[in-house]
Amino acid sequence: MSADTSTGNERALVAAFYHFTALPDCEALRGPLQQSCEELGLLGTILLAPEGINGTVAGPEHGVRRLLRRLRSDSRLSELQAKFSWADAAPFYRMKVRLKKEIVSLGVAGIDPQQEVGDYVAPSDWNALIQRDDVRVIDTRNDYEVNLGTFAGAEDPGTRSFREFPAWVEEHLDPETDEHVAMFCTGGIRCEKSTALLKQLGFKNVYHLDGGILNYLEQVQLDDSLWQGDCFVFDNRVTVDHDLREGDLEVCPACRMPITAADRASPRFELHVSCPRCFDRLTPERREALLERARQIELAAARGEQHIGSR
Repeated sequence: MSADTSTGNERALVAAFYHFTALPDCEALRGPLQQSCEELGLLGTILLAPEGINGTVAGPEHGVRRLLRRLRSDSRLSELQAKFSWADAAPFYRMKVRLKKEIVSLGVAGIDPQQEVGDYVAPSDWNALIQRDDVRVIDTRNDYEVNLGTFAGAEDPGTRSFREFPAWVEEHLDPETDEHVAMFCTGGIRCEKSTALLKQLGFKNVYHLDGGILNYLEQVQLDDSLWQGDCFVFDNRVTVDHDLREGDLEVCPACRMPITAADRASPRFELHVSCPRCFDRLTPERREALLERARQIELAAARGEQHIGSR
């Protein structure tokens, strides 16, 4: 039986974690893990694959920490690390444990972060590295994430998905001329794959920000920071600022991408329906369903209730 996931006025602890390790029995792990999360009153998403685990969960602090202890009780996950932040309420609607081919999809066979990755750079050392003239600094995230915030001077590959990143590397980077390449992402997981890719391609000096942007924002004081803007997160908070506080952006109800001021000013933006990114892809049926959803949200608000899809 599922536990009550309501936390009342209690703030929710948000834990983001991943770990690359061989999990050939990941299918057998899914059911018990789903049950544990529900019993602990947690919401969020956990991905399981033969290469490891990747998840973000939120709920009562005792429930989150108990889940992490249970995960680490498996010797294969004993070194699993998590990054924490707080939210006024759990920024998810439900709890899902899913099976995947990869815990982060690069789409290149033979890339194994357990065998070889780039050098981890602590947040305290990151500024000095990325300000060097001989270092190319690459933001491995997608274009909509980069548009909301990035490190000063970082290159934007302009990718719409991580699977496009290998093609960008092939076209724009050269192991013979790019002697030092530093990369970063939200929590570190994409850089495990991207630095492993570059090492396989023959790049000698490859670095990535240990723990990603979230770890940097937690460790580096604002006055010393080279981060500019907000950081996109894959939950209903949409973004967090330098103090890891929830931002004020909303997401498009159709494609779930963040809606910026420029999006709202576009003639291809329709309130409660779509944004410029998905305007051409919306079917009449999907548009009508979104309009009906907006009507239901307004009716719930009129009754003093919160509709489950109102964020």
